[in-house]
Amino acid sequence: FEFVVDDIPLRGFVGYMEESGFLPHSHKIGLWTHLDFHLEWNGDRVIYANVSVRDVKPHSLDDVRGPGPLSLTHTYSVRWSETASERRGERRGRGDDGGFFPRTLEIHWLSIINSMVLVFLLVGFVVVILMRVLKNDLARYNLDEEASSSSSGDDFDQGDNGWKIIHTDVFRFPPCRSLLCAVLGVGSQFLALGTGIIAMALLGMFNVHRHGAINSAAILLYALTCCISGYVSSNFYRQVGGERWVWNIVLTTSLFSAPFFVTWSVVNSVHWANGSTQALPATTILLLLTVWLLVGFPLTVIGGIFGKNRAGPFDAPCRTKNIAREIPPQPWYKATLVHMTIGGFLPFSAISVELYYIFATVWGREQYTLYGILFFVFAILLSVGACISIALTYFQLSGEDYRWWWRSVLSAGSTGVFIFLYSVFYYSRRSNMSGAVQTVEFFGYSLLTGYVFFLMLGTVSFFASLKFIRYIYVNLKMD
Repeated sequence: FEFVVDDIPLRGFVGYMEESGFLPHSHKIGLWTHLDFHLEWNGDRVIYANVSVRDVKPHSLDDVRGPGPLSLTHTYSVRWSETASERRGERRGRGDDGGFFPRTLEIHWLSIINSMVLVFLLVGFVVVILMRVLKNDLARYNLDEEASSSSSGDDFDQGDNGWKIIHTDVFRFPPCRSLLCAVLGVGSQFLALGTGIIAMALLGMFNVHRHGAINSAAILLYALTCCISGYVSSNFYRQVGGERWVWNIVLTTSLFSAPFFVTWSVVNSVHWANGSTQALPATTILLLLTVWLLVGFPLTVIGGIFGKNRAGPFDAPCRTKNIAREIPPQPWYKATLVHMTIGGFLPFSAISVELYYIFATVWGREQYTLYGILFFVFAILLSVGACISIALTYFQLSGEDYRWWWRSVLSAGSTGVFIFLYSVFYYSRRSNMSGAVQTVEFFGYSLLTGYVFFLMLGTVSFFASLKFIRYIYVNLKMD
């Protein structure tokens, strides 16, 4: 059990189990029915709190075999004592080892140092190696361009290879443009949502013992940031030549809300069927639907209208030909699945240590208070995703494959798949959860979490690749 006395957490066991013998093996199970609280105070502040099981005979459950409910009487006693201590730093209790996170604080910093090394290596790879290769490519291509200009109309593409040869196809708009723009819009919304939640936590707006505070803030911020998803999606959709902007707005507003509603309906139905107190009442459900209908959906439409009206032409340094160029056969290490594996594993490795503590907080009984470290890890995650996307996009273009639009989204967005796989490992190896209620709730919300990370990191990956491609082609001399 867990109590909170003036923001001081108290924990203990509701019962006990005694095991004895080997062959035959036997065990006894019992409940503690009396708790003794010891509280120390100074002035009007509680300084120290503790709870223990008084030396009374526990209630044994060995002889209880009836099918009906068992009636027990629970009692408690409280001992107050005045103390001279005035330091609130002793509120965790004397004799405490500092709790879950302070004891392992060095692990967090070692994880950040390891992640920072990964970031520096990736950034160094992108900036130093790729820029050097690009410099040589640009010098060679521009020299070849000057040499070919003195010839009598020879086609420049003859005898050339690499990313320069596909300059007339690299900005060819991809299939499913409306879906791509919806992914970018909702991903931008979750970037703003995640940044806002971490900023509110850094400002001390959340009480760690009020578990619903972050959930309430997330619901409110999601409704208020719907204008971002509508604006980004509609703006980019109009840039890439989309005409069905009403359908685009509908797709944007339902891209996350529809899977969330389906998942939540299944989880809540399982809670209702099993009589769990986690099931939300009908009034709360109506309130959430009202917030989405009156705030979220209208803001998405308003943001979409503004985005459509403010959209300009697509900024493409190269003209696109009407006939698409044939893509040569690609080696196995340039396949989409390989790029997804590489692009998803590296960002996941940067957050894997911190992810354990977040899972222990969400699905365990710990409190997460190191929001400064979480901010650094969040920034590292976005940086690694952007860098690995640029590197993979360059390798793809070097193989004369200009289908980078969806590939860039999938490369870093696949981190969400690794996060879900980690949740499966956590459920089976690190938790004691079982049963239909816990299993359905855990995997339902874990799927949503992986989906959110796919949208968020896929958006960062796409815009990083787009910025990189515009940079390399705008510096290339064209006819």
